[in-house]
Amino acid sequence: MYKRRLIPVLFFKDGWMVRSQNFSRHQYIGDPIHHVKRLMQWNVDELIVLDIGKDEFDFTHDRSDYKHKSAMSAIDFIRMISFECRIPLTFGGNIKTINDITSRIQNGADKVSVNSILSSKPSIVTEATRRFGSQAIVASIDYRIDNGVPLFYTSHSSTNQNVTVSEWAKYVEHLGVGEIFINSIDNDGNARGYDLKTINDTVKSVKIPVIACGGAGIPRHFYDCYSNTDVSAVAAGNIFHFTENSYPAAKKYLRKKFNYIR
Repeated sequence: MYKRRLIPVLFFKDGWMVRSQNFSRHQYIGDPIHHVKRLMQWNVDELIVLDIGKDEFDFTHDRSDYKHKSAMSAIDFIRMISFECRIPLTFGGNIKTINDITSRIQNGADKVSVNSILSSKPSIVTEATRRFGSQAIVASIDYRIDNGVPLFYTSHSSTNQNVTVSEWAKYVEHLGVGEIFINSIDNDGNARGYDLKTINDTVKSVKIPVIACGGAGIPRHFYDCYSNTDVSAVAAGNIFHFTENSYPAAKKYLRKKFNYIR
């Protein structure tokens, strides 16, 4: 059986690391470079970094007491973390043009995660997959359960696109993306486990790999997701900010349960 991945996700806003809850509450928790270095020490499989700020240039990562040079833009930040990051790096957030995708790849991102332009400018996504290859473009699908139905949202979870996650997954696969990242708005930061039904329905609807995110609070939640879905990778953010719930501890737990975890 193929190896399945466990992927940390770092959320940053205005240049700072944050803990996120329901896409609406954000607690600032420090310097992103420090967190990247810590993850490298843990030998993580790969890393996803998402800029959840509403403006690429509203970037205040500027502290004179830090040893490293301050990043004054998202591109500066990508250069800094790619220098520290010796594993596959996916970077997303504030992607509006083909030049945005190009600049992120040219400055160190192995993959670029796209969200709103999947609906507003799909031709850009197709052009990006043609130019850089499907493996370089990840479709990010944020969703919320409305009246029992998982619907795709954009614009920082404010705009309902009135399409189900599975339907949208099929559509973005048609655009040529190489991977899909689904994130539950309802479960974000709530540590109550993954939305297994939506994850499974999404995986079954497409032929490309799916990464599931949103809801991890204990290692058992990873186990439940791997056991009850055929997802290619499980991702999480907040849980890895705590030493007692660190990535190595989660990997050790999972390897006792499975023989196909990286």
